[in-house]
Amino acid sequence: MAKTVLVAGGGGFIGGALVDSLTRDGAKVRSVDCKPIDEWYRVDQDAENLVLDLRLLESCRAAVDGVDEVYNLACDMGGMGFIENNRALCMLSVLINTHLLESSRHAQVGRYFYASSACVYAADKQLVPDLAPLKEADAYPAMPEDGYGWEKLFSERMCRHFSEDFNLVTRTARYHNVYGPLGTWTGGREKAPSAICRKVAEAVISGDHVIDVWGDGQQTRSFTYIDDCVLGTKTIMASDVEVPINLGSSEMVTINELIDIVASIAGIEVRRTYDLDAPKGVRGRNSDNTLILERLGWEPSTMLRDGLTATYAWVYDQVAASQRGATASTV
Repeated sequence: MAKTVLVAGGGGFIGGALVDSLTRDGAKVRSVDCKPIDEWYRVDQDAENLVLDLRLLESCRAAVDGVDEVYNLACDMGGMGFIENNRALCMLSVLINTHLLESSRHAQVGRYFYASSACVYAADKQLVPDLAPLKEADAYPAMPEDGYGWEKLFSERMCRHFSEDFNLVTRTARYHNVYGPLGTWTGGREKAPSAICRKVAEAVISGDHVIDVWGDGQQTRSFTYIDDCVLGTKTIMASDVEVPINLGSSEMVTINELIDIVASIAGIEVRRTYDLDAPKGVRGRNSDNTLILERLGWEPSTMLRDGLTATYAWVYDQVAASQRGATASTV
């Protein structure tokens, strides 16, 4: 019989992509999110789609009823601009993981996946752009991103102790900057790839090839394409890896190099103004994929330019459509 799977946060960018992949695999999927369904990133008609507030214990009990596996991707989050200005909201996501774990234990769920983040890594290991890739052990001694990173690190520990004390099989992945088509591209929660794609698309459409950049553009990151994230998530869930594991590309670039790639895809040259007072996060961050290669024989493989080509095309269409709509509304 097909297994029944809960995707918490199924109305989100990554959650929606995971739901689609699991239904294609033949799983019976229950997709749950707190947003109204018309605000979901995508709605899979082959899934059971429910609107529930998973910060509440009774909602979590209803969500896990009768399921074999739980993927917990639900949280309040966004790009650096959001998490630096909404630390309390990000911390409140601990209620979701707490109540989902407790409900899963009592419902005798077979496996539980927790989506953590590279924001758990110690700040003092991310002070320079040209840094060594972050190994899983670099989360300790603990000094994570304030708010969001602390919630993620604490929830990782909860998963570990539920495994130790209650024999609930848990798996944890630390996501590194996931991007791709259908993701957030405006409104304040977007991450760097989509934000840069939007700014470049606006420059192309307007003819004004000046874009603003948060920070000095020398901060470094690695970015993980959505298809790699979904495949890695399912692979980690099915694995015997009991410790948190990096799920991220090891292709590190500066933000200036990210802009160069997107501008090249768009066929323009851009001039930059640097906002040194804007939120910019840590100075450098990259994924060390030694553990995932050793244990799973796999790592994210989509090259950044290839992922950005697809992402830029989609974001450009959204920008053009929004501007056509704004023009029509003023006529």
